[in-house]
Amino acid sequence: MRHGIVILPQHSWPESERRWRLAEELGFAHAWTYDHLSWRSLADQPWGASVPTLTAAAVVTSRIRLGLFVASPNFRHPVPFAKELGTLDDVSGGRFVLGVGSGGTGFDASVLGQAQLTPRQRHERFAEFVEQLDALLRYEEGGSRSGFSFDGKWFAARDARMVGTPAQSPRLPFVVAANGPKGLALAARYGQGWVTTAHDDLVGAERWRLLAELCRRLDDALAAAGRDPRSIDRYLSLDSEAFFSLSSVGAWDDAVGNAAELGFTDVIAHWPRDSGIYAGSEEVLVEVASRFAG
Repeated sequence: MRHGIVILPQHSWPESERRWRLAEELGFAHAWTYDHLSWRSLADQPWGASVPTLTAAAVVTSRIRLGLFVASPNFRHPVPFAKELGTLDDVSGGRFVLGVGSGGTGFDASVLGQAQLTPRQRHERFAEFVEQLDALLRYEEGGSRSGFSFDGKWFAARDARMVGTPAQSPRLPFVVAANGPKGLALAARYGQGWVTTAHDDLVGAERWRLLAELCRRLDDALAAAGRDPRSIDRYLSLDSEAFFSLSSVGAWDDAVGNAAELGFTDVIAHWPRDSGIYAGSEEVLVEVASRFAG
């Protein structure tokens, strides 16, 4: 089991730097930040941009993998975004992981004046977003410099260029967020990893039953794609509106144990906040880290 931590982009850089450095020192395998312009109950609080934050984190760390949790097509175009990702992966020395999802229906979906999309439209846009990112991030791997063009329903490009040979071959890994059948099929096709949160309002045995069913559905999607179920990493975001895994050492132990029984390879928690969602103590974070680091 590998352990990850989400560091929300809410603090000035001196405090954020301390957390990113400490995440590596404590032995976390990966650290993430949210890819939102603002988020839910924290919308009226300070909130920094994700890519600059991760670039700074890449400079002050050397081993820990870094990622977006998760990138959204609500406010991104594949071409400039792929350029940012390729540069970030180069700065990090090939330590970047791209979490990518369909884009929520909250603040990010309307702040730029976008029309409301149906679930079907959101998936179609998501599929096109992932497909074009996949092509852009790998196309120079073979030495091509001729430019990359595409015409889609949601995105288009003319002779786009990237940053040169990718830092990771054939491209940086994708961790695809999905719960529904179409999203799971997309994860099976493009993902080196799959991530789920189940549902925010579910706790206890009901949540773990749903997660077991989602794991079975992923296995089916992988089989349909001709992939070995062991060929994809399985990430579980432990926390939700109703449950915080670092509320106590016992809560962490129970959640990680249940995740391991279901075959998850990676678990992700959130750095404890002073109040509100994910409120907790940094002492608990340090204690649980001492267990898996040892």
